[in-house]
Amino acid sequence: MLTLTNKQARQFILLKHGLLGAHKFIGKQGALEFVRQAGCIQFDPVDSCGKNAELTLQSRVKNFTKQTLSELLYTDRSLVDFPDKNLSIFPTEDWPYFQRYRQAAKDGGRNFPELEELEKQAIEYIRINGAVSSDDLPMQGSIHWHSSIHWSGVWNGNTNAARAVLEQLYSTGVLIIHHKNGSRKYYDLADKYLPAQLLDSPDPLPDDFAHKKWRVLRRIGAVGLLWNRPSDAWLNIWDMKSPERIQIFKELLSEGKILAVQVEGISAELYYRAEDHPLLETVLENRDYKPRCEFLAPLDCFLWDRKLIKALFGFEYSWEIYTPAPKRKYGFYVLPILYGDRFAGRIEAVCQSKTNVLLVKNIWYEDGVRQTKKLLSEIDKTLKRFARFNQCGSIQFETPECRKLS
Repeated sequence: MLTLTNKQARQFILLKHGLLGAHKFIGKQGALEFVRQAGCIQFDPVDSCGKNAELTLQSRVKNFTKQTLSELLYTDRSLVDFPDKNLSIFPTEDWPYFQRYRQAAKDGGRNFPELEELEKQAIEYIRINGAVSSDDLPMQGSIHWHSSIHWSGVWNGNTNAARAVLEQLYSTGVLIIHHKNGSRKYYDLADKYLPAQLLDSPDPLPDDFAHKKWRVLRRIGAVGLLWNRPSDAWLNIWDMKSPERIQIFKELLSEGKILAVQVEGISAELYYRAEDHPLLETVLENRDYKPRCEFLAPLDCFLWDRKLIKALFGFEYSWEIYTPAPKRKYGFYVLPILYGDRFAGRIEAVCQSKTNVLLVKNIWYEDGVRQTKKLLSEIDKTLKRFARFNQCGSIQFETPECRKLS
């Protein structure tokens, strides 16, 4: 088994993500390549300075714009909105692997007899009129409803009938998201946009254990290095308990699909996909890489296992969006600042769309990080690029600490 220094492990995972050295992901094709590598990127509707999926891609993909992701989703249909690790975006070709989730939604819907007739009405209306949001669908009243599968949103009690029906048809795969306007979703019939052979394709992995094994391997590839421990990286792999996860790792190892590595200072073995071994060999050459400064998304796949990030980088990150304001240590929507192979700090920036101003509310530097001219210059460059990404024409600073950059 190879033993890596902490620095080598950091470099490996960062190079895998395209976050160190020269950009490996460029333009629309690069964005698609990264999502394929990760399996999925998480979607979250909150837009303080870009939505989570957009933030994930802007940190890695050279020349990425928000329109790039929109085109991949709603023009090219190379990517699709559908739950994977909670709400997610993944390659459209992976659609058949999630058949069991759509079937679970169909089974759950049978608990609500009133849904069937409403579904027929909604499908007929959409087939005639095209994409609709819950506000557009002429369906009055409410029904007693809770989502039949937990990752599509949970409601208990009486719920707007239009919203419930659209969500159910989306969860079963009859509808897909046609486009979004802000946080509002517009749905249309899946068979108008996805090829029949894809929609009709059977589940490639009907056996539950084989499916979970595929999901675990995919998540290891998404993060780069993972340990065989309970982790948020396994979220929404249904009913996977520790004994089953341990058996999955054992089989993936014996099949040569993953390899183990020891990292100094970490007692647990870490695992990576065998296909990434050439990258690890490159890291063992101890090359120097030009440092990049990037602002990372709160739900970035690189950060899916926060305990591992703390062990490797000494960086402790908590997304405080749901923390009551008086209890927040930092802020509502704070992004980690990566510089080279270390975290330099974190930043809270808000896009003020009415004035096209990016307001930097604060920057917090990590203990021991020297605020050198080089670091401040790189953060300044990244901030200007980040403002362009958010279509902001100017940057304003709310605190004296931030004004060091101006």
